[in-house]
Amino acid sequence: MESGAQIGEIIDMCKPIRDAANSGADAGTPQFMKAWAEMGDKLLDLAAEDEAKGRAFSASDKLERASLYLFIAERMQGHGAPGRKETFAKAREAFERSAKLGRINRERVEIPLAAGTMPALFTRAPGSETTPAPCVVYCNGLDSNKELLYWSRLPEALARRGISTLCVDQPGSGEALRLQGLPVDPHSESWASKAIDWLEQQSEVDPKAIGMTGISLGGHFAPRAVAYEPRFASGAVWGANHNWREVQDKRMAREGENPVPHYWAHVHWAFGAEGQEDFLEKSKDMNLNGHMDRIAVPFLVTHGANDRQISPAYADDLYDQLVNSPRREKVIFTAREGGVEHVGADNMAYGRDVIADWFAETLGGHTA
Repeated sequence: MESGAQIGEIIDMCKPIRDAANSGADAGTPQFMKAWAEMGDKLLDLAAEDEAKGRAFSASDKLERASLYLFIAERMQGHGAPGRKETFAKAREAFERSAKLGRINRERVEIPLAAGTMPALFTRAPGSETTPAPCVVYCNGLDSNKELLYWSRLPEALARRGISTLCVDQPGSGEALRLQGLPVDPHSESWASKAIDWLEQQSEVDPKAIGMTGISLGGHFAPRAVAYEPRFASGAVWGANHNWREVQDKRMAREGENPVPHYWAHVHWAFGAEGQEDFLEKSKDMNLNGHMDRIAVPFLVTHGANDRQISPAYADDLYDQLVNSPRREKVIFTAREGGVEHVGADNMAYGRDVIADWFAETLGGHTA
């Protein structure tokens, strides 16, 4: 719903698979794929009918939802599941077609890395073609992709405030993982610095006003990058993943909730690990303790009070360690406003507004 789904379509997709879901988190995923992909295919057909009649905007709207449902269907499957690769390709094609037909303010770009590339979506602030605008690098969590970042509507909120956005499929996520096999790099400055290199070459971007944020596991990547890449002028997190390595110990003890089915197989794949021991070794640096005192720019910490995946206590840890930030703020979303669940799964509006306003205030955008 937060990403643009229609409630009636969600009901139609989920009604026939409710019983399968009762058999456990992993048991119903093939049925989930079938139901959600069928809705995606139906919307693709309806979009084609609109396009044949010259109704490009209507076709684009349907392609957006088709792409969303197909991405979600793919995301919920285990690594190597039948149909996963084809579903991802179909979702990407629909997303690209939608942008063209709908004249949507997003451009797919490729950012060179030391190995491979980092696919990204560039959303330009109005007027940036004549006056360079601030820009925010926006990174994925563990199991999202740049398209889902775009659908969080943070790029839209930032553009309204005069700020461009670069949504990235960093190593270990989205296309970088699925099509290039690039695993997670805990030292996020290695790829975040390449994003700045690219942005500095864009005439629409003010190179002195580049910020970074991340959602979910991006709550590790963004602070780490801001700590070690001095060209970032501001930072924020949508969920404080301060010590994700410790969270894995808790998950092995069955504490808290997992973000996706087939969780351990997914993290092994994302980290390029050959098993649990290898994964634990490769994820040992997913811990921000001892690094946050390097941040010397404004930094915002946001977290949901009822986050059942990542404890709000990690938001306290992150905030407390920002001892050299000239402006640090912590916002814990409560039942009063909503957004209490993990990265605002119950209501993303408040997190989106707070983060967009933060960057407007610290990078030189506007809030009115």
